Amino acid sequence: MYSGKLHGNTKIAVVIPCFRVQKHIASVIDEIGPEIDSIYVVDDCCPEKTGQFVSETIKDPRIKVIFNETNLGVGGATLAGMVQAAEDGADIIVKIDGDGQMDPHLIPAFTAVIMSSEADFAKGNRFFEPEGVMTMPRARLIGNAGLSFMAKFSTGYWHSFDPTNGFFAIHASLMSLLPVEKISKRYFFESDLLFRLNVIEARVVDIPMHAHYADEQSSMQPHKEIWRFTKGHAKNLIKRIFYRYFLRDFSVASIELLLGLTLLAFGTIFGLANWRSETFASAGTVMLAAMPIIIGTQLLLAFLNYDIQSAPSTALHPRLEKSKRPTKALRHREGAAA
Repeated sequence: MYSGKLHGNTKIAVVIPCFRVQKHIASVIDEIGPEIDSIYVVDDCCPEKTGQFVSETIKDPRIKVIFNETNLGVGGATLAGMVQAAEDGADIIVKIDGDGQMDPHLIPAFTAVIMSSEADFAKGNRFFEPEGVMTMPRARLIGNAGLSFMAKFSTGYWHSFDPTNGFFAIHASLMSLLPVEKISKRYFFESDLLFRLNVIEARVVDIPMHAHYADEQSSMQPHKEIWRFTKGHAKNLIKRIFYRYFLRDFSVASIELLLGLTLLAFGTIFGLANWRSETFASAGTVMLAAMPIIIGTQLLLAFLNYDIQSAPSTALHPRLEKSKRPTKALRHREGAAA
């Protein structure tokens, strides 16, 4: 139970989105250590009235309950808590789920890399150790692995894995730079948040962790969500490439991408057009199709290598704090604090 602060002047807040987690929420809150200043329990129009249960039964002075008038989804509920925590003066915001899958004792490991200015955003990685992977249900293992590879392309964080992991910590100063109203409010929330972090050039690091799988139930339907995730990743990839290599900057990598796509398309189309010709293709025709494909592929690989190397490598929040520039107002949160 809570017994006082241990971390000096840094204010740390924990956000817990709640939907059908009443039987787990008390044990989750009880395991949150004294290094945490405030706990935001966000009742996302929960049919079990988890927020009311917390208000009436858990007497922890750090708890603030937020009630969303409508169900906003896990992303919308999390953002409501994050915005409120930032408005209340938190320095670091940690998000954990209320179903008991995440170990609150790991919170100091997440906040430490931010407090030391090693990163702006720390997220859990359940794939770091083989022992942790073996405990994951097979369907989740395959799905998360596939989504992780898609997320590498769309977010630009090539070194990061497990993008759907909802255990993360973020420096609160970044909230003024993130377009809260544009971030996905449903299951694509974590992946879309990573994309937005790359746009503002925030540094992200992974924290090894184990997840606990018991009797919790997910309302996500994988066969329906996979298409939404694919569409979302494709859209974010296009936007990221445009922002990074054409709108904000135009570099050698931009030329490699344009020439690579052009040559690959030309070689493919020309080759297919001559594939079923009645006469045998001459050596010149074959080379005219093959060379653009080979050169185009090499250029695209060079672009990919540049993109991998250009992931943000320094933390952004120390620069924000030093500049002391006025920041734009935070977006109005969707929910009312109790």
